[in-house]
Amino acid sequence: MTDRPPLIQFKDVSFGYDHLFTLQNIDFSIFPGDFVGVIGPNGSGKTTVLKLMLGMLQPNEGTVEIFGTQQSEGYLRMGYVPQRLNLDPKFPISVMELVLSGRLSQLPWYGRYQKEDKQAALDALETVKLTEFKNQPFGTLSTGQAQRALIARALAGKPELLILDEPTANVDPNSSADIHRILKNLAGEMTVVMVTHDLRTVIHDTQKVLCVQDGVTELSPDQVCEHFAYGLYHTPLIQGAEH
Repeated sequence: MTDRPPLIQFKDVSFGYDHLFTLQNIDFSIFPGDFVGVIGPNGSGKTTVLKLMLGMLQPNEGTVEIFGTQQSEGYLRMGYVPQRLNLDPKFPISVMELVLSGRLSQLPWYGRYQKEDKQAALDALETVKLTEFKNQPFGTLSTGQAQRALIARALAGKPELLILDEPTANVDPNSSADIHRILKNLAGEMTVVMVTHDLRTVIHDTQKVLCVQDGVTELSPDQVCEHFAYGLYHTPLIQGAEH
């Protein structure tokens, strides 16, 4: 148990479309500094959970509290990395310009980047080891480099909460390992919530696991059945139970 107030709290949350519930009666909490892996089979509602956190969706029932409020005032304190960026690879934008776009919500009324915005972007590029690519067109990056650039864009806003939807999907193993190292280093500096299918890594590296399957089960990594490391979702979930 902890006496810290939760950063994210789902209270009896249900959500669905046209009276068909994707999630029902969900309760869990995430605390400041947690590194959380969100796992589950395809179609189980993992991305829906993230969108509820981000305020992109509103629950049909129950409440979602972020930074202690049900309002959307906390969006400036969040960074989000989607599964993919719908950007034409031929669109003429440099890596630096892409990362700077993570500061747009913090610009003054006259809409001009300040010195601190450019420094924040450079710091973010250094964190993901892409400084040497800052003037390169974004569309020329490899898949792994492009994903790191998207992480840098989210980091440029100096978030307290970083939310990532499958950041290692469709990247090669070396790039996946690089991304996981970056996120592991960030854990503690900020709260990190990551949806992933890389179950072996998330079980070894995270502090908490949310399994989205017929609801949301909140576990510590050492409670998770070792079969999850091989992508096998089943019940029961807990180590030592019969399979």
